[in-house]
Formats: sequence, structure tokens, C-alpha cells
Amino acid sequence: MGKVRVLVVEDSVTVRKRLVEVLAGDPDCEVIAEAVDGVEAIELCAKLRPDVVTLDMILPRISGLAATEHIMAHFPTPILIVSASTNRGELFQTYEALAAGAVDVLEKPRGSEPDGQWESRLRWTVKLVSRIRVITHPRARLAALGRVGVLPSSRSAPTQGGCRVIAVGASTGGPAAVVEILRSLTAPLAVPILLVVHIGDPFSTAFAEWLDGQSEMSVAHARDGDRLESLAGRVAMAPPDRHLVVEDGRLRLTSGPERHSCRPSVDVLFESLAREMGPATVACLLTGMGRDGASGLLAIRRAGGLTLAQDEATSVVYGMPREAVLLQAVDRVLPLDQIGPSLALSAQGPPLRGTR
Repeated sequence: MGKVRVLVVEDSVTVRKRLVEVLAGDPDCEVIAEAVDGVEAIELCAKLRPDVVTLDMILPRISGLAATEHIMAHFPTPILIVSASTNRGELFQTYEALAAGAVDVLEKPRGSEPDGQWESRLRWTVKLVSRIRVITHPRARLAALGRVGVLPSSRSAPTQGGCRVIAVGASTGGPAAVVEILRSLTAPLAVPILLVVHIGDPFSTAFAEWLDGQSEMSVAHARDGDRLESLAGRVAMAPPDRHLVVEDGRLRLTSGPERHSCRPSVDVLFESLAREMGPATVACLLTGMGRDGASGLLAIRRAGGLTLAQDEATSVVYGMPREAVLLQAVDRVLPLDQIGPSLALSAQGPPLRGTR
């Protein structure tokens, strides 16, 4: 297997030299070119077809966001955003780039990290991102897929329309998938949506605020003690570094141990819903690396809830959904464009009475 060919895009000479030096020090990586602005990034990407692009968000001529949109539309390439997180505007651009198809995000070095820590993380992430398959024009491709990939299920909704809560979990590729689902919901649902997305600090801090402006659905970080029934029609997202669970009809935020190196963890949320809501739960596991959420999805299915998973064709990383399928935790495997309508259909009907 050859070296990972990397295009480094960064206007700061100091940062760019640091990135090049770190990557050149890895025998599995090769920096094939450097770009100082968004236009040059597009031109070099089209000409050289690198395995990975490391991309800053704030660039001369055209922004990193505009470069991401162009690259993913015309010659899709795995993009690792390497950016600062010092202001709300740059954070929002980062979320937009992730929604446009960038794979992952890594904070620029602050200078206060332990020796070698940031460098090791950069090398590891670049090599990881290089193995991810990316697609052209996500929306157009999803529309073309039609109904391909739907697995038949003996159940259409939990206990004939008795859904009281929807839960969604996602990781790598999750921001774009979640936006796609929320935008497909043309009207607020009659039930709350509880959301866990793996986004590392410090980029997770304003994600709920950004997501709130992307669709008709109201999105905010979950608050400890909120009654579940009071959140109907809204999305409550697990805040950074806190598990989200449901206990006695209320949301609870905990600092319990990480699960699968994650806090918040999809499994922790799903397992609490299996105990608390049982057959009144609809849960969905989206694109992501690893296996967080798979065992929790199985717990919900065993409790009588309806379980969905994103299919391989539309997943950026078919890791978490695949693990759930292997566990036989999934009632339906769906392409991304069918998940939102399926959730809306499941949420129709009167709430199930007498279910905890």
C-alpha cells in the first residue's frame, strides 16, 4: 500500500510549515502540494487528486467552506478541517463544511499540548480520513437512490402509532446526515427528538445553535430536569462531555464513565430509553465510526421499540450502523433520504397510554 498523499491548505506560513513538517515525519504520509488560498486549493485538488486535503476555514480569495463545496461537488476528496475555534463565525463555517461533505475536524495546535500529542493526533486522523469513501453531490445522489436498500420489516411503527420519543445517534459524517433528516421534516413532530452526535471539543460547543438555524425544527442543548413531554416538536441535543439519559420522564445529564471512548454516548441514551420508554421509542443510528449505539439499539428493539439504521450506500462511514445490523438490532435499513419521512410517519397517532 502506497503513502497517503496529502494536500495542505493553509494561508499562515507558520502553521502550514508545521503541518507539512509533522506529516513529512510520518513514513506513511507524503505532502504532495501546499496551497495558500481556496482557489489554489481547488486547482491543485483537481490536478493532483490527493488522498486527503487538510483545509483551513479562513482563507484568502475564497473561504474553506466554498472550497469544500466545490471540491465535494466536482471531485470528491476526503477533507480534514484543521481550524481554530476562537469565534462563533468560524465555528459555524466549520459546521457548514461538515454538512457539505468534509469528513472530520481537528483544532489547530494551541502550543500548550503535551509534547507530541497534537502531532500524533494529526498523523492518525489524516490516515484515518484517507480511508473514508466520499460521494459527489450528496443530495443528488440520495435522490437517485430512490427506494433501493430498504429491508422489509414486520413492524411499521411501535405499537401502532404509540411513539412518544425519537432518538438519533451519529458520529463521523453525522452533521450532514442530521441536517438532511431535519430538513426533510416539513412540520414539527408531535414527539421530542433526542440527539447524540460525536463532535469533539471545542467544536461541539455551538453545534446545537448552528443546527437550530438549519430547518423548521427547534434545536437546543438538553437541560437537566426538563420533562420529556414538554419537548414535543423540538430537538434536545446532548451537550459536550455529558451523557443524556431519560429517567422518570425527565432528561438527565450525567458525567458517568465514557462508553466506547465517547461522552456523550449513543448507547447510554438508547439503553435509558429501552428501560424507560420501551415500545414507545423509535431509535435511529446514523453514519459513524466504531460501534457506539449498536448495543443500545438492540436493547430498544428487544423492549419493543422500532429501530432504524442508515444504509451503507449513503453513510460516510458504515461503522456504527453495520455493527447494529450484525447484532440484529435493526428493523429497517434505510437510505438517508427515507429516514426523515419514516420518523415522521412513526410519530403520527396518539401517544401510547400506560407506558413508562
